[in-house]
Amino acid sequence: MNALRKWLATGLLVVVPAVITAWVLEWVISTLDQTLLILPSAWHPDRLLGFHVPGFGVLLALAILLVVGAVASNFLGRKLVDWWNNLLHRIPIVRSIYSGVKQVSDTVFSENGNAFRTAVLVQWPHAGMWTIAFVTGAPRGDTANHLPPQDYLSVYVPTTPNPTGGYFVLVKASDCVELRMSVDEALKYIVSMGVVAPVTPPNPNPIVR
Repeated sequence: MNALRKWLATGLLVVVPAVITAWVLEWVISTLDQTLLILPSAWHPDRLLGFHVPGFGVLLALAILLVVGAVASNFLGRKLVDWWNNLLHRIPIVRSIYSGVKQVSDTVFSENGNAFRTAVLVQWPHAGMWTIAFVTGAPRGDTANHLPPQDYLSVYVPTTPNPTGGYFVLVKASDCVELRMSVDEALKYIVSMGVVAPVTPPNPNPIVR
């Protein structure tokens, strides 16, 4: 029985990651394949080839992103993007949704953004209990009038094993311990619930911010 349990556990460790990876890839490809709907029906690869080939939508989506990025990188393209942004900001309801999403995307995807740049240890949800979090900046707006930005940090505390959900908290900089691990290593550590340990060697003198 011990051998059977060991074989079953080993089989799960081998099969489950592969199945989940295949499922995620299939979902991503099938979702991106929907971009083919923007093409005229006569240009659809399925009609031209006579059979369905998954992945054409991925290539089309990448091509669209490259073209949009190339156009938006020059002077005329930036003017068009500014005009588009101003137009959307004039539409009720749409402007509230668009502005919020754009601010988040600008922070996360911009090369000069500060989101998820540093992994830290914070005491959460109460003193004496520690978890890994990510520094996203400093207090802004009216919060900066009550919490000095030089003394506090904006921190995102992700949940496990799904780090896309979490909590936004403002923590004293002196209570955050900076970790010697990349954001990717910290995310793997969180998603694996502590099973996949970071390869970064431990720091004998952690930096206290």
